[in-house]
Amino acid sequence: MKSLVILISGRGSNMRALLEARLPVRVAAVISNNPEAAGLEIAKMYDVETGIVDHRTYPDRAAFDIALARKIDFYRPSLVALAGFMRMLGDGFVNRYKGKIMNVHPSLLPSFPGLGTHERALEEGVRIHGCTVHFVTPRMDHGPIIVQAAVRVLPDDTNETLAARVLQQEHRIYPEAVHLFMEGRLKLSGSHVEVSNFISDNLVLYSPELHK
Repeated sequence: MKSLVILISGRGSNMRALLEARLPVRVAAVISNNPEAAGLEIAKMYDVETGIVDHRTYPDRAAFDIALARKIDFYRPSLVALAGFMRMLGDGFVNRYKGKIMNVHPSLLPSFPGLGTHERALEEGVRIHGCTVHFVTPRMDHGPIIVQAAVRVLPDDTNETLAARVLQQEHRIYPEAVHLFMEGRLKLSGSHVEVSNFISDNLVLYSPELHK
């Protein structure tokens, strides 16, 4: 059975979505750079092994990256999933896992990379917002897109209400993307991702609320 390592920094809600999806994979470990991450206790509830690589104990990012890679490689995962992992990773680390490391981002990339996505979406007055699962590359939040889900931006939305609806879609599409990877149905072709045996109902391309 293929294996998965999940990296977190905080509450681990996307990690929990992956665990609750009961994917046909072995979750080998949940690793955090934050010893106080609430998600570590959640992982233990699911009998998943946990590990800590505290970035504050390393002199620089390169040293942290080496230690984190060593921890990950111990489990020999088929895929590494970033689930609210809030540390920048160096080019060497990212290239080490090229094509085998995913992230979920709370915007419809390439729009609004980085932080504060919901606030920026509201400030720009966009009509549609959402989330993206993508392969990680050295360029932050610009890796090949696997799947996206969209939500309508409502006139009375706040950062909190918009974020909550987008998070629901993150929990929906991240397990689907991981499932497709583990089934060998994702193929990187340059900057694009090809999905074999594509059936539209199996991928959340748009939230159903857009079709009401």
